Amino acid sequence: MLARIVAELGPWSWWIVGLVLLAAEMIVPGFFLVWIGLAALAIGVLSLLFWDAAFWVWETQLILFAVLAVAATLLGRRLTLRHNVTDEPFLNQRGASLVGRTATLSEPIAEGRGRIRLDDTIWRVTGPNLPAGTQVKVVASNGRDLTVEPL
Repeated sequence: MLARIVAELGPWSWWIVGLVLLAAEMIVPGFFLVWIGLAALAIGVLSLLFWDAAFWVWETQLILFAVLAVAATLLGRRLTLRHNVTDEPFLNQRGASLVGRTATLSEPIAEGRGRIRLDDTIWRVTGPNLPAGTQVKVVASNGRDLTVEPL
């Protein structure tokens, strides 16, 4: 049945596959099916040119489609990663955004652990033993803990 549909549609079958993949990209999260859909559209263009050629059998089309899909996906990945620049480099990394800030210890650092208040949050800190009220600077972020040193 599928062979009959492809035979009837001819080179347009690749255009349909490409458009279906591009439409599926709108439904499926991510940015992956675009590249495979573009590869199918490229095979559709080549099919319009070579449909009656003796070498343009379905095996050749599938192999070329696979090669183009992998190449397009790798190229697309490289393009999107290179242009993925944000004006908020610490978005969703709140602890890392606090590095360099100063604060006052709300609880003393005893045995390497204490607490500071920054903005509206109380943070666990690690560092040298210091009394409460000491001014400290955040020098690193380790998950939920901040590392501080005295000013």
